[in-house]
Amino acid sequence: MRIGIPAEVKDNELRVALTADGAHHLVRAGHQVLVQAGAGAGSAISDADYAAAGARIVDDAASLWRAAQILCKVKEPLPQEYPYLRPDLVLFAYLHLAANGPCTQALLDAGTTAIAYETVRLPDGSLPLLAPMSEIAGRLAPQVGAFYLLRSEGGSGILMGGVPGTRPAKVVIIGGGTAGRNAAQIAVGMRASVTVIDLSATTLAGIDTEFGGAVRTVMSTAQAIDREVSRADLVIGAVLVPGARAPRLVSNDLVSRMPPGSVLVDIAVDQGGCFEGTHPTTHTDPTYRVHQSTFYAVANMPGTVPVTSTQALTNATLPYLTVLAAGLATEVPADPAANPTDVVGQLLRREPELAAGLMTQGGRLVSAQVALAHGMVHAPAPGA
Repeated sequence: MRIGIPAEVKDNELRVALTADGAHHLVRAGHQVLVQAGAGAGSAISDADYAAAGARIVDDAASLWRAAQILCKVKEPLPQEYPYLRPDLVLFAYLHLAANGPCTQALLDAGTTAIAYETVRLPDGSLPLLAPMSEIAGRLAPQVGAFYLLRSEGGSGILMGGVPGTRPAKVVIIGGGTAGRNAAQIAVGMRASVTVIDLSATTLAGIDTEFGGAVRTVMSTAQAIDREVSRADLVIGAVLVPGARAPRLVSNDLVSRMPPGSVLVDIAVDQGGCFEGTHPTTHTDPTYRVHQSTFYAVANMPGTVPVTSTQALTNATLPYLTVLAAGLATEVPADPAANPTDVVGQLLRREPELAAGLMTQGGRLVSAQVALAHGMVHAPAPGA
């Protein structure tokens, strides 16, 4: 198969979908790997590194998208990339379509087969391709929050860990999943006073055991969120409903009652955000004010640590990309003009973990959660 790795176009998105080692693995498996010139520069991977791994460097995005049968990205296509979408293309990327109507429609209009990293699911319900970026975003969130608590950045001027004789920052984390637990690890390490709110008693019990009681755990109710958030210096939104839009749990009215100079970091922004006032921001312009609080809602937080993120992403995605490419190479006739989406349904029926990530195919919206978010009709893939 011809596997394309384009340069990302999202603001300050310095990750790339595949390392040079990953390219070498795929080339040795008999595939062609096409990498857009400069795609890995932000992750400290040069064109020479890719070429040494056996990849072919392609000068421009249009040529790369046109040549690829499987297009592997980090983030969802942006409007300038929509013209590159086509029926005989398999797209494998973080898509978060429940919060992105225009991209959903573009994929449907083009007839592209789109598989979302974030909903590839193991039999136990875990999300192996989302987990590494959730870990990174979770670990970044307290660092980001600590920075914007600085008075020079418009914050309240409180130090996360305080010093003897002063109080530490009160950090409230909404959501005790992968991102929330990682956020708690870093916040506890910074010696903040940490509270995690979650709907699951089992999750809260696990956090209590993991942290040896050093983290307060609170069962999620509207009243509990109101009480804890209204007193918080830093709130980290880490709510996840796989494949669906995140619930809005923190109202602007509640924000108005938070301490002046407080900070809210919304890790759930990719899925629409879990604060009422959330709207996506960029690394170039990352924050805005709601009442007297600072909101940070960058939709590609891990992109700011691309060396770590690209390696972690490849570690997670490469086994699935290998299966996808091998399966399509087996099924698609030798004719280079053959349409791989004609047989992708057969492949996905044999690979239920990948099948859970299928969002669109042949102009059909396969995901029920995305359909619900946009008021659309979903149609399960044939044979599903």
